[in-house]
Amino acid sequence: MRILILGAGATGGYFGGRLLEAGCDVTFLVRPRRAEQLASRGLEIRSELGDANIKPVPTTLESDGSEFDVILLSCKAFDLHSGISAIQPFVTKQTVVIPLLNGMLHINSLTERLGEDKVLGGFCAIAVTLDEQGVVRHLNNNHILRFGEINGQFSTRVTEIEKVFQRASIEVRASKSIVHDMWEKWIMLATLAGVNCLLRGNVGDVLNCPYGEALTLRMLDECCKISDRNGFTARSAFFDRTLKMLTDTNSDLTASMLRDLQNGNRTEADHVLGDLIFRGKEHAVDMPLLQAAYCNLKVYELHRFSRD
Repeated sequence: MRILILGAGATGGYFGGRLLEAGCDVTFLVRPRRAEQLASRGLEIRSELGDANIKPVPTTLESDGSEFDVILLSCKAFDLHSGISAIQPFVTKQTVVIPLLNGMLHINSLTERLGEDKVLGGFCAIAVTLDEQGVVRHLNNNHILRFGEINGQFSTRVTEIEKVFQRASIEVRASKSIVHDMWEKWIMLATLAGVNCLLRGNVGDVLNCPYGEALTLRMLDECCKISDRNGFTARSAFFDRTLKMLTDTNSDLTASMLRDLQNGNRTEADHVLGDLIFRGKEHAVDMPLLQAAYCNLKVYELHRFSRD
């Protein structure tokens, strides 16, 4: 099975690196600067679950006629349009795309441009970043990858991908309820990112300040109501796990959106919070905290990127 990874940044570099480490046939589609960096230094992963130094690293800058069975799409949501354009020449009759983007908005874009039969649902759960030297730094103990047919069927191609991906030292599972799974991740991420960015602190910072827990629980409730009104009620195991994570007073957990904000980068505000609010408005959900968090990020963008 031939696997193409779009980019070798934080997420793509981590999961692609683990697959390479396990002997899988992986190629990274990268820009020239990253290709040069990987050629000279290799792909470096630093993780409490095991470091990796992989060299050589197969890369390509553009399509050379090679065919791939699976394309792992892990770009930021605001780069989705260019990401689809980059992988489109590699999509052949047997290719399937697994997107690891947040929210649900990207599914429509992918199916419209590539065809419904080419797109699986998917998500990952990991805290990872790329440092200035190009080293992939794993920030927690999660490295979860989920994917499945959007229609809920357990297809042969999904089973085959699962078998190959399970060779790697990551937590991989095919799912018959991938859309529901993606909605639940969206609930968790929107709550975490909304609270982190609105209050400029990690989970523990917020909880150890007046009204922090109440605000966190209210944000979670707003997100759960939106998901419920859209037909995806948060399941008890997910809710209990998420509640425990978001009410840990010793936690230094932050969403990558806060790191993007602190580093002066673009954020996925429109895709994680904006689209969720849009879907909430369609069902008359009261969501003042989500709206405040979204407005806060749009003010930041107004000042930071108004000249772009």
